[in-house]
Amino acid sequence: MPDQSIPQSRPEARPPVDAAVGVPSDTPSPEGVTRRRLLGTAGATGLALGAAGGAVGYTAAPSQATPLSSIGAGEAMFHVKHQPGITQGLQARGHLVAFDLAAGAGRKEAAALLRRWSETARRLMAGEAAATDDTDVARDAGPSSLTVTFGFGNSFFTRTGLEKQRPVALDQLPDFSSDHLDKARSNGDLWVQIGADDALVAFHALRAIQKDAGKAAKVRWQMNGFNRTPGATAHPMTARNLMGQMDGTRNPKPADSDFDQRIFVPSDSTKDPAWMADGSYAVVRRIRMLLDDWEKLPVKAQEQVIGRRKSDGAALSGGTETTAMDLEKTDANGDLVVPINAHARITRPDQNGGAAMLRRPFSYHDGIDPDGTPDAGLLFVCWQADPLRGFVTVQRKLDRGDALSQYIRHESSGLFAVPGGAAQGEYVGQRLLEA
Repeated sequence: MPDQSIPQSRPEARPPVDAAVGVPSDTPSPEGVTRRRLLGTAGATGLALGAAGGAVGYTAAPSQATPLSSIGAGEAMFHVKHQPGITQGLQARGHLVAFDLAAGAGRKEAAALLRRWSETARRLMAGEAAATDDTDVARDAGPSSLTVTFGFGNSFFTRTGLEKQRPVALDQLPDFSSDHLDKARSNGDLWVQIGADDALVAFHALRAIQKDAGKAAKVRWQMNGFNRTPGATAHPMTARNLMGQMDGTRNPKPADSDFDQRIFVPSDSTKDPAWMADGSYAVVRRIRMLLDDWEKLPVKAQEQVIGRRKSDGAALSGGTETTAMDLEKTDANGDLVVPINAHARITRPDQNGGAAMLRRPFSYHDGIDPDGTPDAGLLFVCWQADPLRGFVTVQRKLDRGDALSQYIRHESSGLFAVPGGAAQGEYVGQRLLEA
């Protein structure tokens, strides 16, 4: 789980919203007091207007009162340069699903499927119902920042007779010594990533995508994930994973001058096919966290494994979360403050020839095993213009001595080519399937 941070902010289409409650901060209350002033008063009294008080006040308000939450109003665009679901902030609910084309299905059937999927994604992301047989699961909700992202696996090109269009970068990932992979839950002809800030909206999209597959493709594997709900913290901050650690502090940011170079395939690429212009490569891994073992460690020992303070994500060498890590700093005994095998040290781009990837994961919990062990961890999704230079470079380094490796287990894996976004009137993958 390389130590790089996810952009947490997303464009606002509404008035300023109070992060803790999700209400436009200058909206008058029924008594003529702004939400900002009301929250300030609540804070002075220990937030007595918590769950119960807030619920009573809302119920008694006039019918025209402002809703308590505007999370559902967030909308991501479908027709964009890069497919949605890559640079957006973390979403509260996610589904990852891979499909295999049905026996006898080829390029023609794949094109028809991607056309159906693209139209369904466009409609649902806009908060509309599916074109046919909508289940009404999301009838009462807004778009909730829904994103639907499509990719192609290595095997897709053989199944559709498009081997000459398969990118070299889509070659199978190498084996790693820490892998314990379940082949039935790995790879696939087609991959779909669904994310939203509402669980029902996300499920609605998952069900629609599955129904659209019809007889052309069948589900190979499917995984469900989650993140902290936007607005649950007092201010935007790096997410925490199920180990309680800040997860993603050093993620490349869209504002970085070399962001596009690292994450997206350029339109003039000489090593990628033309249909991959403005696209990216997604590495998807189900990483189980051995939480019973991890939680036995004292906090100080956990921090030594990661190389950062658990409380605020700051490097053990000092400063704040964003302070540059001092890899040479030693303590009074002459020992390195950030251990040589600390996860954060090993994954630094400057320790891997500049290799970087955009991590955009979901946590997962799939129940408890008969022996009481939780089946929980990270649905790791990372994006890069070149997976050999990005993920593979870093994972090989981790494979040789990461202190975190004894507390995690890689259980499934996939690599997918994700083309650029569909222009108006196009469907995702059209430039590949109709070339």
